[in-house]
Amino acid sequence: MNSPSQDVEVIPQLTYPPDSSQHPSTSIGRAPRDTSLSVGQIFESLPLTREHLKCCFALFFVFVMEAWEMMIIVYTSPLIAREFKLSSVAVGNLMGAMFVGMGIGSVIWGPISDRIGRKKTIISSFMLYGILSLASAFSPDYSTLYALRLMCGVAAAGVFVVVFPYFTELLPVRSRGPFTTYLVAGWPVGVFFALGATIWLTPMGWRWVLGMSSLAGLWALVVAWLVPESPYWLVGVGRPEQARASILRLSRGATVISPQQNLHVEKVTRGAWRNIFSGRVLPMTLLQIAINFTLSWGYWGLQTWLPTLLQQRGLSLPQSYGFIALSAACSIPGGMSASYLTGKFGRKKVMIAYIAMAVAAGYAFANSQTMTALYASNFSLAFFSLGAWGVWDTWIAEMYSTQLRTVGYSWAVFAQRLANMVAPSAIGLLIAQGYSFNVTTTFINLFNAAAAMMALFMPETEGKDLA
Repeated sequence: MNSPSQDVEVIPQLTYPPDSSQHPSTSIGRAPRDTSLSVGQIFESLPLTREHLKCCFALFFVFVMEAWEMMIIVYTSPLIAREFKLSSVAVGNLMGAMFVGMGIGSVIWGPISDRIGRKKTIISSFMLYGILSLASAFSPDYSTLYALRLMCGVAAAGVFVVVFPYFTELLPVRSRGPFTTYLVAGWPVGVFFALGATIWLTPMGWRWVLGMSSLAGLWALVVAWLVPESPYWLVGVGRPEQARASILRLSRGATVISPQQNLHVEKVTRGAWRNIFSGRVLPMTLLQIAINFTLSWGYWGLQTWLPTLLQQRGLSLPQSYGFIALSAACSIPGGMSASYLTGKFGRKKVMIAYIAMAVAAGYAFANSQTMTALYASNFSLAFFSLGAWGVWDTWIAEMYSTQLRTVGYSWAVFAQRLANMVAPSAIGLLIAQGYSFNVTTTFINLFNAAAAMMALFMPETEGKDLA
């Protein structure tokens, strides 16, 4: 790891409490020495440094690995179905197994993260997942495979619950939206990995594909090396000295917090679950849960059955994989554009606009009459869907105070996984009943429209300190 003095611009040092005789031009938050300073105030002036870029790299690929792992069972499902002689409903249930586990795991990992920290949660979740994923590659029958993929979901939920809140708590206020939204661009990269692994290892069988994908658990070592613990969490659990060290590391020595300066975050006096389902937080919690459910249904209901739906339109399975790869490529600039725009126009305007455009593209996709229209509409759908998800995942993490953030986010993940559990089986049932491509995709698209309407009632968080 490079030392702070190498290849980095000189940043004026900020000291809390400020010494006006030494740093008259850079002292911020001129509070008396006996007052308390919120961590959010410090992050208003924290410089964006190379340490943040290292964190971004590590957590970006956390999202890549998770996308890879979530999609790998989708792309290998035709091979698994052939070996175990599964019906379309059984395949849908298998694709939903990991999400059943993640639904269970999401409400478990939130409190765990508040107890052991953001960093240890990601590391523990990743390593446990890698072990269980490797075991699933040796499944002798469908029941064993289903059980192991369900347990994989329980393990992997820790990563999903923590990664966005964690990165949100490491970034300066002005950089929080663009950089956190950027993480979602890891999803299509993970899709590429999953497709590549499937195409490359298919001749060797689906067991090799799952076995290779389990190596993603080793990325926990990179997180352990590159990413410091959240200063917000450290202060919240009474470790101010470690929080000061984390801030010093993130700023590369530019922001120094005096031992005489008390740090604080918003306190929670009752149980965390009770707090997100009571008082002024309750309406926001219920609304974000509903948005997560509908948005996830609209996205995942299509993605899990996209190869099959495309075959209904005349594409072969290899052609369907190529179609999905191109869609993933188109979604990357969608995430990047949303990352840029959310810092300028805020979360609400960008997310609603992107969902609205995704709904329009979904309608065009459902009613496309030519192959050219099919490609163009789906690429537009991929572009705007990923951008909307990036803004939304960032937005959720900003809605709660530090001691409610991962618990609140865990219920968001639970709602997403609940939709993921139901959607594959429900869409599989529609396909098994012989419903047309148009009817199936239109039904899926209605959920995105509902999410856009509900997002109108969420509070804007752009530029606001984390509590």
